[in-house]
Amino acid sequence: MLRNQEWLWNEAERFIHLCYQELGKSEAEVESRLQEIQQEIRRTGTYTHTYEELQHGARMAWRNSNRCIGRLFWQTLHVFDARHLEKEEDVVQSLFHHIEFATNGGKIRPAITVFKPAEKGMENVRIWNHQLLRYAGYETETGVIGDSSSISFTKACERMGWKGERTHFDILPLVIQVKGKEPKWFHIPKDIILEVPIEHPEFPWFKDLQLKWYAVPIISDMSLEIGGILYTAAPFNGWYMETEIGARNFADDYRYNMLPKIASCMGLDMSMNSTLWKDKALIELNIAVLYSYKKAGVSIVDHHTAAQQFKLFEQKEQQDGRHVTGDWTWLIPPVSPATTHIFHENYDNTTVTPNYFYQSRPYEL
Repeated sequence: MLRNQEWLWNEAERFIHLCYQELGKSEAEVESRLQEIQQEIRRTGTYTHTYEELQHGARMAWRNSNRCIGRLFWQTLHVFDARHLEKEEDVVQSLFHHIEFATNGGKIRPAITVFKPAEKGMENVRIWNHQLLRYAGYETETGVIGDSSSISFTKACERMGWKGERTHFDILPLVIQVKGKEPKWFHIPKDIILEVPIEHPEFPWFKDLQLKWYAVPIISDMSLEIGGILYTAAPFNGWYMETEIGARNFADDYRYNMLPKIASCMGLDMSMNSTLWKDKALIELNIAVLYSYKKAGVSIVDHHTAAQQFKLFEQKEQQDGRHVTGDWTWLIPPVSPATTHIFHENYDNTTVTPNYFYQSRPYEL
């Protein structure tokens, strides 16, 4: 075998042994499948996962995601096999289906849609969006309108001919690239997008801030690697933890930067840091997010419950004889981390495959 085929074979062999063991398959089934894979690699330079391998591999990748606090539910991931799709229009229809399935009227279902993998180092399908649903960001002379983290992607969409309404909450189009051709953009139908207006249980003025956020976070710019096969387009989702919206998207001073406005509306003393006005405003903002999502019937988890769920995940993994890896800096919630057990633990940040990996952004190359 050539060197890269040898590497692929080694990765495939390791994955199949582990996957089939977890699926309760016999040694004979393992050997038979490995023989098939070896012959396919020799003949074509690559191999194709069965749906069962793809499904379990994608779930294992979630289980191995060092930065994810929500891994307790890894076995519930719905895996859509879209490896047969080759046209941008078919890919985008599959993404619309993913959005609808995952949203589920607010009772969010974890899902992943896996498209054709890279072949001979060439990408077959690539989704340019960071998340399937994301708000645009526009630079103006008076400051940023919308989400500043989307500015470069918004500019790329505008260069392709897309025009937003230039509000704080313009949903960006989907941008699909197939086989290295010119990317195409597609509007997402409004009727499949669920958004949650943010209000507060005690402060009537909170509604006047006119904040809202989309229901489902569907990460779409990471690759999925299973047994040496690289899927460059494999959008996946769980549901939100409230701090992702309330302590980051709305609160970060380089994002929507809402803390000064909320503190002002609350009548807090903002003259010095030691009044802890940012902390008070931050807590109320997170209360508002949790209250609003629950009122709208949209799945969300608070950071204390999420930490308890992660503890259960750790216990279950230990019972199954698996070593839990984790990135402490990401696992601790950005609000009151010391109130969770995670803050007081050490985690091994080794990357284990299958896993999800960051990719360079095509519009910034």
